[in-house]
Amino acid sequence: MKYMVLIAGAEDDDYARDDDARAKAYERILAWWEENSKTGKILEGHELQPSETATTVRRDGAGNVTVTDGPFMEAKEVVGGYAIIDVADLDEAIKLVSGWPSRSTLEIRPLVSSD
Repeated sequence: MKYMVLIAGAEDDDYARDDDARAKAYERILAWWEENSKTGKILEGHELQPSETATTVRRDGAGNVTVTDGPFMEAKEVVGGYAIIDVADLDEAIKLVSGWPSRSTLEIRPLVSSD
């Protein structure tokens, strides 16, 4: 079964670290990513640019479109990346995601099957 894992956290936690601490955190994340990619559990994923680079597009009931700079809403935690995983079931997804080597909130959501 395929799931999307949304990886969220406080941006200031990542960017406030000194260079050495940030490099060590990324090293642990890359090792976890590579290990699970080799087993075929991670199909794809990407880190996102900081939320300040976001653009939000809203469409109201009348069809009017509003485009604004920044994320959808102000929040301490923002989505910083995602992974598409392929595992047997939710229990396996939880086990996989529980090994994430960084302080983050990870949301697991099943993909809608096109079959």
